[in-house]
Amino acid sequence: HKGYPQALMANEVQVQLNGTKKRCDTVLYRRDLTARMIVEYKAPEIEITQKVFDQITRYNMVLKVDYLIVSNGLQHYCCRIDYEHNSYTFLQDIPEYQNL
Repeated sequence: HKGYPQALMANEVQVQLNGTKKRCDTVLYRRDLTARMIVEYKAPEIEITQKVFDQITRYNMVLKVDYLIVSNGLQHYCCRIDYEHNSYTFLQDIPEYQNL
């Protein structure tokens, strides 16, 4: 659970990307309702590959969040985006909400 407020989470969030409608599995919002995190879920038999990260990165071109999470229920990856240095860092664990 990690303390994420359910009231600030939305599932199946639609984004417009290059003229097509896409859906993020889950988006976590800040209290001012700007997007803070995108979470993409895959089935357990789906390997987490670069293609999966490319998908969530495309969504982030629209939402510009601070964190991206991908999980297939067995493996979980979380990265923090650093827009100032145009880079990202993979975290050891998904952070607690209070530590975002």
